[in-house]
Amino acid sequence: MLFMKGVPSAPRCGFSRQIVEILDGSNATYGAFDILQDEEVRHGLKEYSDWPTYPQLYVDGELVGGLDIVKEMVEDGELEGLLKG
Repeated sequence: MLFMKGVPSAPRCGFSRQIVEILDGSNATYGAFDILQDEEVRHGLKEYSDWPTYPQLYVDGELVGGLDIVKEMVEDGELEGLLKG
């Protein structure tokens, strides 16, 4: 699940656009939630995850991280295995 600004077809920030491009390029199947549409979720998820920024990627209910972590995982070849899990 990707918590992002906007939706995959219309990201509303560059970081969200980049993570969508990475996930789409990996042929990942994922859901997305536009955190700009729900202030309670937007703030609550930051507290829940202890992660201050968006986008946030979750796999099997566990926080993977934001764009920087996902980029590192791509470089290390770890993302594809995680997504196919």
